[in-house]
Amino acid sequence: MSYDTVIRNAQIVDGSGAAIYQSDIAIVGDRIERIAECIDGPAERVVDAEGLHLAPGFIDVHTHDDLEVILRPQMAAKVSQGVTTVVVGNCGISASPVSLRGAPPDPLNLLGVEGDFRYPRFADYAAAVERARPNVNVGALIGHTSLRNNQMSSLDRSASEYELSAMCAQLREALLEGALGMSSGLAYANARHSDTSEVMALAIELGRLGGVYTTHLRTEFDRILEAMGEALVTAREGRVPLVVSHLKCAGRGNWGRSGEVLETLENAAAQQKVACDCYPYTASSSTLDLAQVAADADIFITWSEPFPDQGGRPLADIAQDWNLSLLRAAEKLQPAGAVYHCMSAEDVLNILSHPFTMVGSDGLPNDPHPHPRLWGAFPRVIAHYCRELKLFELPVAIHKMTGLSAREFDLTDRGEIKVGNYADLVLFDFERIKSTADYRNPQRPAKGIESVWVNGAVSYSDGSVQPARSGYLLSRSRQVFL
Repeated sequence: MSYDTVIRNAQIVDGSGAAIYQSDIAIVGDRIERIAECIDGPAERVVDAEGLHLAPGFIDVHTHDDLEVILRPQMAAKVSQGVTTVVVGNCGISASPVSLRGAPPDPLNLLGVEGDFRYPRFADYAAAVERARPNVNVGALIGHTSLRNNQMSSLDRSASEYELSAMCAQLREALLEGALGMSSGLAYANARHSDTSEVMALAIELGRLGGVYTTHLRTEFDRILEAMGEALVTAREGRVPLVVSHLKCAGRGNWGRSGEVLETLENAAAQQKVACDCYPYTASSSTLDLAQVAADADIFITWSEPFPDQGGRPLADIAQDWNLSLLRAAEKLQPAGAVYHCMSAEDVLNILSHPFTMVGSDGLPNDPHPHPRLWGAFPRVIAHYCRELKLFELPVAIHKMTGLSAREFDLTDRGEIKVGNYADLVLFDFERIKSTADYRNPQRPAKGIESVWVNGAVSYSDGSVQPARSGYLLSRSRQVFL
């Protein structure tokens, strides 16, 4: 038999968490055809992987790449770090279904400008992704805030019965058209006025169609356990799997509480399906939130609409130059974006190492000075937390970025190196892999990523993005209860 690609003598980290083994892998079309110690037969391309590790392509479960995959489908920030699949539509904000009546409300403005939102139905977005054929696979969540924007005249209150019915109908339609589930971002101003019953009604609709519910909790600060309780009850009532987004203990007064936060998830797991994702940094990034402006937190301004020249500067320096308090300076800068150095390293270690935790970058591709997680989250897990700190063994690190992610988001035939699975693969040098992106220079590709395949086609090799553009739109495979 002839093969399209044969990768020889690779150290296989298969994504299941099992021990590493050496083998050859043969690819035909978009699938893994054979795994054996010595594969004979002609192949169009043979790759010598001696001394290198081969893993499933990394699955970034927490992204805001909704419009990026269409407008800039090369996806350099992702494929250069080994990511082959992105889950978009997180934190309650999605590019579809969206119908705007003006400028996108915060935080939808993180995704793009008014003219970028062209997808009033999820089917419109799905068709645009398929036309763009990005360099990565795309799975999409429907944002709760996006639904609110579509159906409500004002977002400073909870939805009326009529509005909520329309939101449920729109969510149902999107799920039937292939969306993976729904996300919420209850910490943001345009979602925080929604009461628990509003979100619960949507979760019940979600449960009928077999989707997953992800949530940016109502707060990640001192009342985090109360916020987690709300999320758990909502998911349990809807009978849906819950993923807590970018789990963290934010704010100095909250440091050291990761143990009790994780214990809450563990206790809940006895009666419902739960998981979380985490990015491997002690700083977060989002729009500039006045509630997070405090003297004990280092805040870095990434962009400002009225004062674009202040992007790339610490808020404290801006406030000093303007002879204003931190809060007044922040008010003057808005709308704006910021990086918040708000977590303890120990809490990040505890959360990242937990068996429930997947890896998500939460990168913001539209940000002119993004958090380094956009370009470096996945190599950082391997290089810093696995190789340097020895927080976990390599098979565990890879499982958190592949097999576990595919299982939690029900991505069929992905996340593990197995015969018959899609050939999403990343070949890397374990000793050399490193994230080079940092807070000063955040847009730099990782080192040590040798080659990346998406559905059997090379999307990145020799330090360059390749023109394969072989990504697929991924749909739900859970059983639908109509």
